[in-house]
Amino acid sequence: MRKIISFIGLSLVLTSCVAGKHLDEAKAKLATCEAELTALKKSSRETDAQYAELKEQATTMKKSIEGLKQDTAIKGSNLRSLTAKYDKLNQVNDQLMDRYNKLLAGVEKDNNKLSGDLQATTEQLLRKQDELKQLEVQLAEQKRALDKTSADLKDREARVVELEDILKKKDQAVADLLKKLTDALVGFENKGLTITKKNGKVYVSMDESLLFASGKTNVEPKGIEALRNVAKVLEQNSDIYVMVEGHTDDVPMKGAGDIKDNWDLSVMRATSVTKILLSSANIEAKRITAAGRGEFFPLDPAKTPEARKKNRRTEIILTPKLDELFKVLGTN
Repeated sequence: MRKIISFIGLSLVLTSCVAGKHLDEAKAKLATCEAELTALKKSSRETDAQYAELKEQATTMKKSIEGLKQDTAIKGSNLRSLTAKYDKLNQVNDQLMDRYNKLLAGVEKDNNKLSGDLQATTEQLLRKQDELKQLEVQLAEQKRALDKTSADLKDREARVVELEDILKKKDQAVADLLKKLTDALVGFENKGLTITKKNGKVYVSMDESLLFASGKTNVEPKGIEALRNVAKVLEQNSDIYVMVEGHTDDVPMKGAGDIKDNWDLSVMRATSVTKILLSSANIEAKRITAAGRGEFFPLDPAKTPEARKKNRRTEIILTPKLDELFKVLGTN
């Protein structure tokens, strides 16, 4: 009897040690997941901020061009006005010179009167000549300013054209990607999978029913097939960044083990999807980011079974690279 009691005590001690070791490992995994989640959130915010900043800069440059066009029109009007004044002064100068010559010719008739008129005419002629020189200087300055404004305007227009061309290429790339994904997933649409385009990105949204059993993180066979088709498209389009986001409903997790709450469930599901994409095609791992959103980004905030079903999803968000656009803006 004593031997049996000793054996049972020894078994309890060993079981306690093993359970403590598993608990420590689970805590370490949870800490690692939380750190990765924080980094992924930061990366997502930075990407969205960069995209918004690019659109704002393109809009600002268009407004600047309109301002330069108006300045060019005003300076052109001033140039034409100065040119007209210059021509008029030349005409007055010619008239004065003619009068001056006539006065000299008639000096013998009225020398005293001629002397007074000659002096007044000379002074007037000198003043007009000074005005003419000033107008010539102003005209030259206006011409230099107009030339510089025109050059600046052409440079700005060239940059805007280049930016618009890059943005058009990006939009075309998104449209092409949307078509390729639609063709590749034609058998899955309206069966738990939707493909949409918004904010310059392509969203492939998969319902929980297509990918996972309730509360599980292992992808179901029908979901694996859909993900393999997505992976083939990503392999052929190496200039696309990929964000895999897991989403849950707002019902708290009641399970045990590694999955403690909806954060854990969303992150682990995003990671499972990411691993299948990487294993199904030749895709650089650094192109893909896996993130968990928990229940905090619902499609439908209602507290109904239908709304919660919509919210239990995994989204694959595809974004074209903007390196070429950043390079152009960096030289601005």
